[in-house]
Amino acid sequence: MATLISHSPEETGQLGESWGRNAVPGWVIGLTGDLGTGKTQFVKGFARGLGVTERVHSPTFALAIEYHGGRLPLFHLDLYRLENARDVFNAGLEEYFYQRNGVTIVEWAERAITGDAACQPGMRYRRVSIEGIGESGRKIEYEDFGD
Repeated sequence: MATLISHSPEETGQLGESWGRNAVPGWVIGLTGDLGTGKTQFVKGFARGLGVTERVHSPTFALAIEYHGGRLPLFHLDLYRLENARDVFNAGLEEYFYQRNGVTIVEWAERAITGDAACQPGMRYRRVSIEGIGESGRKIEYEDFGD
């Protein structure tokens, strides 16, 4: 597991932007962390890295937002209002985990994805944990699973 330290929301966004520039189709990124730790800030940066020019915001009430204006489609899910994988299935969101033409980023991923259990052949899954340290610092740990 790799560990990075972000000292500001801007650095968290820059990390996301860097990953977005290098993203490949079929990638699933699962974000975990308490409220206010920078999950959406990371997604905003990731979208910039893909070249998305639309305003990016958390899909807490919509559950999923699709952005198609960048180099790859970005599927942004927020599972905060859901309890478990069954709720994800009942909401019809499981299809986003198997998109081969774009990238799926899931906030509150621990509610549906554990370890590499969600990985299917050909899928790349990155589990990312964001933890607050100090007033604006973040400890970001990530681990890759799958192909």
